[in-house]
Order: sequence, then structure tokens, then C-alpha cells
Amino acid sequence: MGAKGDKMTNDSVLAAELLVQKLESIGAVTAKKMFGGHGVFHEGKMFGIVDSKGAAYLKADDTILEIFEKAGAHKHGKMPYYSIPESVLNNHELLIEWVEKSIKISKK
Repeated sequence: MGAKGDKMTNDSVLAAELLVQKLESIGAVTAKKMFGGHGVFHEGKMFGIVDSKGAAYLKADDTILEIFEKAGAHKHGKMPYYSIPESVLNNHELLIEWVEKSIKISKK
């Protein structure tokens, strides 16, 4: 979730809590401390991460990659997770749409 040796910051804790809260309508979304950040799960499948500095990312594949990139998302290292742009984080309907797509990908 972060670079080797990164320690979890309060920003990471707060961002994970806020993301879970924003996704309350989906149900069964939880966050778990992992590798200096958080994994974000739906029914036990990880579909998102919050890095050690508090940046949120969603799992993506070829089916949604173009949508994410057009919105300004960038890849998290070598992992198949892409940042959630502020414009998406601040648009509840769009955030739910993106998250639901990421959840589908995580369950393949």
C-alpha cells in the first residue's frame, strides 16, 4: 500500500474511514490495516486500497481502464489499482459507479 518502510499516517486512517463511510449504501464495505495503509474490501474481496499517505485507489482492468485514465486516474506502482480523482471522490453517484465496477473486477 505504501513504499517499503512507510509508516501509516493519520491521513491514511482518516481517508480509509471516510471512504468506507461514503460507500455505506453499498453495504459490507470494510477497511483493514495492511502494509502501512489499508485494504478496502467488499464481502471479503479487496477492491481498493488507501496508501500510507491517504490516497485512495480502486482495482481496474481493461474493461474500465480507459474511463479511469480519462478522468485523470494514475496507476499505483505495479499493482492493478488506479487513483480516485477528487472529481470522482466528490461526486457520490460517480464514486458508487466506479466502486461497483471495481468490486465486480475483484470477484472475477
